[in-house]
Amino acid sequence: MEKLTESFAMGGYAAYVWPSFLITALVMLGMMAVSMRSLRKAQKTLAELQESPGNEA
Repeated sequence: MEKLTESFAMGGYAAYVWPSFLITALVMLGMMAVSMRSLRKAQKTLAELQESPGNEA
């Protein structure tokens, strides 16, 4: 159990390491959310264009 505690302490740098992991995870989740929203919008636009009159494809 002591080795686990030492690992989480990160040699005294835990105050810097763990927040940086948290910030990185939040940024990555935010980027994923924005990307998914953009994808849905593009898919909706594509579907509208494909259904519009005059589209022979």
